[in-house]
Amino acid sequence: MKYNGGGDWYANPTSLTNLTRFCNEQLGTDLDPDYATVESGSVELFNYPFVHMTGHGNVVFSDAEAENMRNYLIGGGFLHIDDNYGIDPFVRPAMKKVFPELQFIELPYNHPVYHQKFEFKNGLPKIHKHDDKPSQGFGLFWEGRLVCFYSYECDLGDGWEDPSVHNDPEEKRQQALKMGANLVQFVFQQ
Repeated sequence: MKYNGGGDWYANPTSLTNLTRFCNEQLGTDLDPDYATVESGSVELFNYPFVHMTGHGNVVFSDAEAENMRNYLIGGGFLHIDDNYGIDPFVRPAMKKVFPELQFIELPYNHPVYHQKFEFKNGLPKIHKHDDKPSQGFGLFWEGRLVCFYSYECDLGDGWEDPSVHNDPEEKRQQALKMGANLVQFVFQQ
């Protein structure tokens, strides 16, 4: 998802293509690896049941964009926000503008998002070191439904990237892809 504010919404260009291929192979989905870019304020947002947002920097939603995002998420859409290191102080106030009445809640390890095709008994895997903090999975819930999953201090998207982009051990890449597949499976089954 493209957003305003100067943050690099376009980071990790090979990640979604690789995740799509992995889901098609492992989950039997038929997702198009040639993904679209959609803007936070666009009516086109409503054409996509699953939207991915990443970056390192500033995120700004205008009032109209925040209202569009809110309507999208309340109407059945799902947003995955992936902290690509540095987005946290910007994305939290941006999402507060979308849902002033909601708080990000850390998901317990027994949440179904961690127990789809792939098991993550200890929650969100740690893919990149960053500040050496533990990885955390946060959620925004609207009327009991998880509408936004925020992967913090983890960097799933770097793990989804081509091996030539990030020299991660194959085990880390597989953990990232499996967690991404769990997100996709959860969204389409919730």
